[in-house]
Amino acid sequence: MGHDQQEKDVRERAIDDWLPITSSRNAKWWYSAFHNVTTMVGAGVISLPYAMAELGWYMHEMVPGKQFDRYHELGQHAFGEKLGLWIVVPQQVIVEVGVDIAYMITGGKSLQKFHNTVCPNCKPIRTTYFIMIFASCHFLLSHLPNFNSITGVSFAASTISLTYSTIAWTASVHKGVQPDVQYTYTASTTTGRVFNFSALVNVAFAYAGHNVVLEIQATIPSTPEKPSKGPMWKGVIFAYIVVALCYFPVALIGYWMFGNSVADNILVTLEKPRWLIAAANLFVVIHVIGSYQIYPMPLFDMLEKLLVKKLHFTPCFRLRLITRTLYVAFTLFIAMLIPFFGSLHGFLGGLVFAPTTYFLPCIMWLAIHKPKRFSLSWFANWICIILGVILMILVPIGALRQIILQAKTFELFS
Repeated sequence: MGHDQQEKDVRERAIDDWLPITSSRNAKWWYSAFHNVTTMVGAGVISLPYAMAELGWYMHEMVPGKQFDRYHELGQHAFGEKLGLWIVVPQQVIVEVGVDIAYMITGGKSLQKFHNTVCPNCKPIRTTYFIMIFASCHFLLSHLPNFNSITGVSFAASTISLTYSTIAWTASVHKGVQPDVQYTYTASTTTGRVFNFSALVNVAFAYAGHNVVLEIQATIPSTPEKPSKGPMWKGVIFAYIVVALCYFPVALIGYWMFGNSVADNILVTLEKPRWLIAAANLFVVIHVIGSYQIYPMPLFDMLEKLLVKKLHFTPCFRLRLITRTLYVAFTLFIAMLIPFFGSLHGFLGGLVFAPTTYFLPCIMWLAIHKPKRFSLSWFANWICIILGVILMILVPIGALRQIILQAKTFELFS
């Protein structure tokens, strides 16, 4: 009996050493910094760092001798084995797949903008073809086994994000305040102003690292004497500084120069100098390549764990080749089918981003730590929960209105 158990433990350890999240436990603090910058930058502007603080480095090692390497493991500890899975996994899957579809479209459209800027007189090429070009690299990159193996991609992406953000705000300053600048609302009707929650979507989902923060921390070595929350804290602080440098100047200076005439992508508003804007769009493509690779890692881990541990498939490259290729093909197909995914993403995002970002971590914190009623921690968590619930209600309403308004011009495979 003891020998059988020993064999089972060895087999379990071998599987853990193969799975994407638990196979790479030798990461340095700056690895987490690159991954965090890559996940946070790119989706918008600012958010509530508090949620990540509660979910991430403090709760990863809260039970002595145990590490919560995955978001759903923490959910299971807080809500029970089955309920924890049902609460966390569906939301996390929708977030990760949804973000990757959005990144497919963003990458394709940025490639298209690069092409149109470099060659304004060339024959126009459909967006779907650019999305296919962007997707081609992911059929290769998705086979990198774990977080540590994509550190180089993350480093390139995080460096590039700082570069194109700097280009955006310095080019805005160079262009100067426009003579007919207006700072009024973009919506012309009262209804439009009331239901224009798309701005909330942009601000609320700016910061997207929350969904993979536990998985990123799982790559850092940890002992009781040197817990991983130390290096993780350094990585996250570094990431926040880079995020602030990327987005605050872009948001403030862009609006100051162009007012309400600014496009949803400031690089569209900035047409000259042409070579600089072309470079910035190419940098966006490189950044989104890195972002796309970060998000499916927890999903690959869940899928491969299910196939290997529950369905007893052999852990091998062929298994990854099939599952990961199918995943990239699926996100590519949906991106080509509906390249107007932004509005749909806002609708789905409101339903699942808000819980996983703003109030699910806080509910977990209250359930596990049980802070004293009316203490600072108790108040902070309840404020986040209330704001998160409001966001979850308002954002889908605004996004649904946008979908209905845009339905007349929607075109599949455009």
